[in-house]
Amino acid sequence: MIYKNPLSSVSLRKYVGSRLTVALVMLATVFLVGILGYKIFSEYTWIDAIYMTVITITTIGFGEVQQLSPQEKLLTSIYIICSIFFVGYAISVITEYILSKNNIGNLRAKKVKSKIDALKDHVIVCGYGRNGAQAVSKLQAYRQNFVIIDKDEKVLEELYDTDYLYIKGNATEDEILKEAGIERASTLMCTLPGDADNVFIVLSAKQLNDRLKIISRATKESTLYKLKLAGADNVIMPDKIGGDHMASLVVTPDLVEFLGHLSVSRQEGSINIEEIDFANICRDGEEHAIKELDLRKKTGCTVIGYRAPDGNYTVNPDADMVIRKDSKLIFIGKPEQITKLKETYKV
Repeated sequence: MIYKNPLSSVSLRKYVGSRLTVALVMLATVFLVGILGYKIFSEYTWIDAIYMTVITITTIGFGEVQQLSPQEKLLTSIYIICSIFFVGYAISVITEYILSKNNIGNLRAKKVKSKIDALKDHVIVCGYGRNGAQAVSKLQAYRQNFVIIDKDEKVLEELYDTDYLYIKGNATEDEILKEAGIERASTLMCTLPGDADNVFIVLSAKQLNDRLKIISRATKESTLYKLKLAGADNVIMPDKIGGDHMASLVVTPDLVEFLGHLSVSRQEGSINIEEIDFANICRDGEEHAIKELDLRKKTGCTVIGYRAPDGNYTVNPDADMVIRKDSKLIFIGKPEQITKLKETYKV
């Protein structure tokens, strides 16, 4: 479940912003009219005209620069009455904008904190750059709970009108990780561009939650070993993956094109690959051979992989292979077959 951000009201911000614009224009107009009036009709210098405008609008009560004629006094009286309404309105709108912005910000922070505190087994994404945004999109497609951590205010502004939970702060700080619920999280993704920051986050996260699965981004080969040593379970090198993909398009273009049609994105509604835990497949808790389960007949899907409890993978496992506890099976099939598979085993 993804929680709705409490500050996703675009109309509210547009309304307050438009009123603020009108108020500032009115305030500037009142000052301009006063300055030009005293300059033109009373032949004041620019400095004296500005001074008279300020003391008239603010009703401070200092003496005039020079004696006013009856006509000038009448115009000044009208100007004072008009400026009271205009300036009063402008001040009230500006005050309302400042207070509402602070109150909404505090309200958002409190609500987001309460929702994060209620999360369990969620994913923490450190950094909302290109890789972080792609990871979040996939997590949302699979309806995974997640919390984003980023210290860039401009980046977070893009999330104001989304359903994402996020925290502004530096993910290298333990307090920020705790605020994101690191002790209750199941997975941590480090997608920051700096390898040193990712290593530091991995070290800190492992100290705060030793059961945490950590996936980190790396830019250099030399950092891969350091991240593994720090406690990262998986290390991804986006540049290397991109280069491998480009080379594959040269040497095995048809194979790459075929693999590109194997979708695991729920956003497209055309899933071809799915993984299911032992507990869902063998609900009686007993270990069975693949052929005993008759999976293809029940769902139409084919088993293409097996993940053993120790983490080792077997491609195209034999029908006689026994599914052990804490293992997983990986299936391939048409979208409708995958849907039937999920419905059959209540995934």
